[in-house]
Amino acid sequence: MNLAAGLDARPYRMDLPPALRWVEVDLPEILEYKEGILAGETPRCDLRRVRLDLADEPARRDLFAELGREAKRALIVTEGLLIYLTPEQVGGLARDLAAPPSFHRWAIDISSPGLKKMMDREVGARLSEARAPFQFAPAEGPGFFEPHGWRAVDVRSFFKWASKMHRLPLWMRLFALLPESNGRQGRAPWSAVCLLAKTGA
Repeated sequence: MNLAAGLDARPYRMDLPPALRWVEVDLPEILEYKEGILAGETPRCDLRRVRLDLADEPARRDLFAELGREAKRALIVTEGLLIYLTPEQVGGLARDLAAPPSFHRWAIDISSPGLKKMMDREVGARLSEARAPFQFAPAEGPGFFEPHGWRAVDVRSFFKWASKMHRLPLWMRLFALLPESNGRQGRAPWSAVCLLAKTGA
């Protein structure tokens, strides 16, 4: 399940099993625009789109319960979503996603307070004008999710991964050799992709 899927076209681009159920959830106007763009294309898997405002908590809980009954093992993806939510909203979403037993894994991206401060200096004013400020950059790092039913099982720094893939200039690759914390975060700029599993699983 891809929450706030936007214009993501991975069901059309990736070599996926035809029987794989891929569920995209986003606002009606976004999905309608997307369907217009992709009208002549065929997805490579079993694609379903759900028009839903994720801020509608009762509606999203109903959807999660429905999909939880249908799924055997589900992966949730929230890419580019959480940073726009408050910590309270992220915690509520985490608890709702932890409720269905078949929701086994959750892939997220996360930033440190230091990186958020840097991004706020660069684009914060424009985002505030658009009523979409950056909000979620927990000092706890991935540990933020543990009280809400999830624990990190894999954390991959964007900076270190870019170095590994030779997408950084040499001088920056030298900095990538320095150790990073996958736990609590502070003033240093840091961001990562995290794979979460249910607490106790």
